[in-house]
Amino acid sequence: MTMNQPLQLALSYTELKQNIKWDADGLVPAVVQDAATKGVLMLAYMNEESLQKSIETGQTWFWSRSRSELWNKGATSGNTQQILSLNYDCDGDTLLALVNPQGPACHTGETTCFYRSLAVADQEGIATEGSMRGSLNPSARPTSNALSQAASGISEAEADRRFAVLAELEGLIAQRYMERPEGAYTTYLFEKGIDKILKKVGEETAESIIAAKNQDNDELRYEVSDLIYHLLVLLRERNLPLDDIMTELERRHERPRRD
Repeated sequence: MTMNQPLQLALSYTELKQNIKWDADGLVPAVVQDAATKGVLMLAYMNEESLQKSIETGQTWFWSRSRSELWNKGATSGNTQQILSLNYDCDGDTLLALVNPQGPACHTGETTCFYRSLAVADQEGIATEGSMRGSLNPSARPTSNALSQAASGISEAEADRRFAVLAELEGLIAQRYMERPEGAYTTYLFEKGIDKILKKVGEETAESIIAAKNQDNDELRYEVSDLIYHLLVLLRERNLPLDDIMTELERRHERPRRD
């Protein structure tokens, strides 16, 4: 789907409005989620008019309760949100928009509005005093990760920043997959298909092995970066989110050790 293209509705707009439970002010909360990373970006409110404009344009439109006016996300900042799918929950009182974001969602410049952490559960599932930080973070890391970070001298915030580039790169690759801009290398890979992508993964793997064998860390850093990029392209081509890989690694990390 290209920018500013209407969404395809599974039911008529009239039926859609009837299935939504609007509050006393004619509003419904809308959760915005990154379709590539699955991270929750923000929460805003829609009324009938902003919902209709969102459907007609394929961009997120909301109703500002403080200013009492419609607003189009990114209209002034350029940080727009292309809607890939729009859903409502079982009770009909909450919307979920899966989007392709063009920049950060938060006015502070953070990728998500939920960037401050309130609490992290300890091993017994109880929030510890030392984990109280600020506001709610629904994607807080489990204690096993926190222990690993402490052992390596890396704070949770530092770890988030270190790996944020992977989420940004995954999002950029997802954008290239959707839009296929002419002249972009990632577009070239997707147009050539799975065989070309696999060939590049194999080439970068071999070059990483050679760099390591030659004990050349500068070259190894370069080749492994290329390998990671091509692996993310492969995951996008196969529609396998990076989150699934991280979940698998976390599951393996939490297995009882046999050594």
